[in-house]
Amino acid sequence: MNYYSTWLLLFLTACSGNEQQSDSKVQNTPSPWFEDVASDWGVDFTYDNGAEGEFHIREVTGGAPALFDYDNDGDLDLYVVQGNGALGNALFENVDGMFVDRSEGSGANDTGYGIGVSTGDYDNDGDTDLYVTNLGVNALLRNEGGGKFTNVTQVAGVEDEGFSACSAFGDLDNDGDLDLIVTKYLDVELISDRECFDNLSRQTYCNPTIYEAELQDTLFFNNGDGTFTDVTTEAGLSSVKGTGLGVFISDLTGDELPDIFIANDAMPDRLWVNQGDGTFIEDSIHRNIAIDDSGIAKAGMGATPVDIDQDGDMDVYVTNIFGESDSFYRNEGDFFQDMTRRSGLYAETRAYTRWGIVFADFDNDTLLDLYETTGGVVSGAISYSSEDPLAEPNLLFQQKENGRFNLIDPKGGTAELLIASTHGVASGDIDGDGAVDLVVVNSNAPLNILKNITKNRGGWITFQILNAYGSNALGAQVDVELQDGSHLFAEIKSACGYASAHDPRAHFGLGGKRVSQVTITWPVGTIRILKNPELHTTHVIEYVE
Repeated sequence: MNYYSTWLLLFLTACSGNEQQSDSKVQNTPSPWFEDVASDWGVDFTYDNGAEGEFHIREVTGGAPALFDYDNDGDLDLYVVQGNGALGNALFENVDGMFVDRSEGSGANDTGYGIGVSTGDYDNDGDTDLYVTNLGVNALLRNEGGGKFTNVTQVAGVEDEGFSACSAFGDLDNDGDLDLIVTKYLDVELISDRECFDNLSRQTYCNPTIYEAELQDTLFFNNGDGTFTDVTTEAGLSSVKGTGLGVFISDLTGDELPDIFIANDAMPDRLWVNQGDGTFIEDSIHRNIAIDDSGIAKAGMGATPVDIDQDGDMDVYVTNIFGESDSFYRNEGDFFQDMTRRSGLYAETRAYTRWGIVFADFDNDTLLDLYETTGGVVSGAISYSSEDPLAEPNLLFQQKENGRFNLIDPKGGTAELLIASTHGVASGDIDGDGAVDLVVVNSNAPLNILKNITKNRGGWITFQILNAYGSNALGAQVDVELQDGSHLFAEIKSACGYASAHDPRAHFGLGGKRVSQVTITWPVGTIRILKNPELHTTHVIEYVE
């Protein structure tokens, strides 16, 4: 019996005793938080995962969006990967609040079996480029400007053929250009012709570990001339293999060097600590972030850095599978502490398989809330859809006090429950009204664009931090000091959660408070201080030496 087939038993056992009393109270709200406006805003897109009843594991891994400003006009455009190569990936331009399909002739409609996407200006020309992870050959799409993209994968040396899941750009060697980390899920030559069944003798998707098809993830260093070098071995990442899914780049050790965190499915997660000389040491066990507080290696899906407790260092949040809770690791400096049980997120998350992650202050009250996408890999105790036995409702949690979350009902924060198998989700203020919106990609069901309609939102302020090339300064830190002396912290990032690319602008909800000053620290160490910035607006901060 594989571990997927035990989830139902685990869940029923958990629900038979004290676990029936959730450690997170359901927060009943008189009005919804989100409204699906995909059709109203011009988007008609369905991710086709190609499922034909043969239970290929790729079918429960793919589908993801990117929110990014590809034409540098100040608003967020949309890119979505597609599983059906005959349809190709989709590019939508934001034109006065409506999305217009610009896929045809753009060069961005890659026809691989798409899993995920990341964004970053790898060639420092001021335009944001795309990296698409595929089952097959990945694709680096260079933004040429004017709505045109060129596939430069082979020229740049980043093909990385296989079963790639997620990717992230970041300047790992401090040379001023973006490097690239790509997670590898399974060796495609070893995952065919296997059948797995649950405890009711129903065929289901296999536990990835039964294939014995683990792979090393791939690290590319940017050569600064439009090409990359595979430094996986030289950097030390070839020393261990895994079933890599979610990935992000962030300084987790406080030494001002960006590290790499990778969520592995049914294996210990990895923390690659940057040594500052082009090499990395895997230190997850020593820093207490490889497994949870009960000593279990969970089925890691998505992963994100987030300063949940707003103390200036990055905590880590990992989504896991049905029967396992999420993992919230609080950064204590030299180690991490598993705070999941104390956060109110333990019992509520165990009943679903979670993938994408968004931490954002949706109601602008200064506290980060949490949105998670869900989609099963095995039929659970509860069936939510007669058409898709793996479909589940997404989850929305409101942070009510520092580090404590309440589940919002109806689940997902929409008036009508949205039920689907969902993986990727991207966040950003799409309509520029000072509230964070969401794009949710579903398997074999229409995409959702969730406009934030929360009532009585507080004040807000947003910062777009640029580097010397006019691109988003990934890795920059923003410290907002409020007039009461409290602080709000954020890091400029785009790749986090699961397989998706988010708006890299830093959005802060203010409640009814005012801002006394803002301190911006670029990765190169340059610091800029803004006094009494205007509220309810987006500030574009250019780099000045």
